[in-house]
Amino acid sequence: MKLTSCKMAAASTVNFFTTSTAPCNSKPYMVSKSKSFGLRFNSPNYLRSFSGLKAATSVNCESESSFLGKESTAALRDSFAPKAVKQNRDTVTRFQPRASFKVAILGAAGGIGQPLALLIKMSPLVSTLHLYDIANVRGVTADLSHCNTPSQVLDFTGTAELPNSLKGVDVVVIPAGVPRKPGMTRDDLFNINANIVKDLVEAVADTCPDAFIHIISNPVNSTVPIAAEVLKQKGVYDPKKLFGVTTPGVVRANTFVAQKKNLKLIDVDVPVVGGHAGITILPLLSKIKPSVSLTDEEVEELTVRIQNAGTEVVDAKAGAGSATLSMAYAAARFMESSLRALDGDSDVYECSYVQSELTELPFFASRVKLGKNGVEAVIPSDLQGLTEYEAKALEALKLELKASIEKGIAFANKQPVAA
Repeated sequence: MKLTSCKMAAASTVNFFTTSTAPCNSKPYMVSKSKSFGLRFNSPNYLRSFSGLKAATSVNCESESSFLGKESTAALRDSFAPKAVKQNRDTVTRFQPRASFKVAILGAAGGIGQPLALLIKMSPLVSTLHLYDIANVRGVTADLSHCNTPSQVLDFTGTAELPNSLKGVDVVVIPAGVPRKPGMTRDDLFNINANIVKDLVEAVADTCPDAFIHIISNPVNSTVPIAAEVLKQKGVYDPKKLFGVTTPGVVRANTFVAQKKNLKLIDVDVPVVGGHAGITILPLLSKIKPSVSLTDEEVEELTVRIQNAGTEVVDAKAGAGSATLSMAYAAARFMESSLRALDGDSDVYECSYVQSELTELPFFASRVKLGKNGVEAVIPSDLQGLTEYEAKALEALKLELKASIEKGIAFANKQPVAA
């Protein structure tokens, strides 16, 4: 019997599920990072404190069919602290999650916020999950609190409770704002979402200025510069800790390429650079791992589909919403990567829209290395040796991205921050 129970994201994809596997004796628990691992427990009660697993005899974490990635299998394994206990004269290994990080979701009752909250609730690294919104968040919290995963869930409603939702938080993720509707571009959302992001980031600056900040609210190409200017005005800007979540482009690129070339999805890695809107989304298909051969027609077809994937969902939902589930999945992946970095993993890489010197633009999405203090390094190698198609696309996207950045900065500078 297999029961999928925990999916947490990073470089690709790890399912945490129960199954029959080899017995575990009393020797210290050791496992190769590159292999799947399993444990047999004498009592199913040992599992009930984590992830809501029903009675079962073992736990298996297998990178071949997983939500994290190969390098994250070890992270999941290491999130449990072995503890020997005596039972019926036998020594068994009991695993307890080392949940230690507080996460706040601002806009938790929305279309992205709700599924994102569920995915983050399932992380073994999260001890407390704060859900904030202007309305309807109490019901979301009550619902999530019934999931028997380690993290405690607390709700905060309205601007008066916003500061409390941010106290002691390690990572703040902001999906708040209005969704796209058919015919709307991300820039059409600017006037509404710009003010929302500004107000929320002001509160972050006042209450938890050292937290990682993940911006999801569109248009990301402008809202990240807005956040940066607000933090500068508050005197707490740390460019290493401000991220635009562009992971949806990576998730989509990996999926579409794997489907197109009939590849094993977990093996596919496509760097996506630039920004997070239209032509500013540039998948570097010449850098695909594993290396694959694509015709010029396939490159253009895949590039255009990846760039317009959000619109594809908006049109398919016919006015009933935007890309919420895939966005939540991608945001959870980036969240898990951040938590792994905070927890001391020294091998965490993701694409993100950050302050950058890779190009002449002040912000640019590329692969970055994450560490305990945020961005440890911006990886330049992906922009080296581009094809002619990619080089032209890169130059074309810079004009649009530059305009979006300047629009965000101008907005923030016209709006004085609260004292």
